Amino acid sequence: MASSFLSFSLLFIAVCSADGFLSYQAVRCEFNSSELSGIELISSWYFNKLEIIRFDSSVGKYVGYTEIGVKNAERWNSGPELATARAEKERYCLNHVEAFYPAALSKSVKPSVVMSSTTPPAGKHPAMLVCSVYDFYPKQIRVSWTRDGQEVTSDVTSTEELADADWYYQVHSHLEYTPRSGEKISCVVEHASLKEPLVTDWDPSMPESERNKIAIGASGLILGLILSLAGFIYYRRKARGRILVPTN
Repeated sequence: MASSFLSFSLLFIAVCSADGFLSYQAVRCEFNSSELSGIELISSWYFNKLEIIRFDSSVGKYVGYTEIGVKNAERWNSGPELATARAEKERYCLNHVEAFYPAALSKSVKPSVVMSSTTPPAGKHPAMLVCSVYDFYPKQIRVSWTRDGQEVTSDVTSTEELADADWYYQVHSHLEYTPRSGEKISCVVEHASLKEPLVTDWDPSMPESERNKIAIGASGLILGLILSLAGFIYYRRKARGRILVPTN
């Protein structure tokens, strides 16, 4: 199952009011599990909205982004500040993640999947399938394809997770392929809301909705032809009648 990727932040703000300068520290814990190995601590220092220095537990040291940030990073990396920062991942993040993780998972929303076929752009394959995944939360998701039980890793393109502006997301994955008789193609969705991957098999037969659209279109075309033919016959008869009437 795809890992959920969640975070919570603790924001410290200190304002120097003399000339209106603003400096603050933002600390966040990003996690995809409640295990220490699945937690990342990121602590950033800003000055007037510009990040000047950061500690990332995955990097293991301070990194500066400005002249003063580089100088402080060098000083902190050689002093007791480094050991303190490294300990914060377990001291602060681990305890909070254990409380936040179950609550965050309970807010997840299961996705819905729609598969369809479309005309591929000019390429080496004559067919393309689209796996559209809608209305899921949180944002992180994994969409993959299998063909006869084997994961497909080539000729697959996907969009980014697209926000629907209502806290939900959607994503679309495309598979270009050359059809084979009797094969089984599936779209596999992994998400934090799912206990196991959601597998949707492609049915090459036309959906009933599509058949109805074609039937309605064909019926309209036939009706139009009938009305046109009736009008033409009426016009010819009326015209013939006008010719047969004697004139004075």
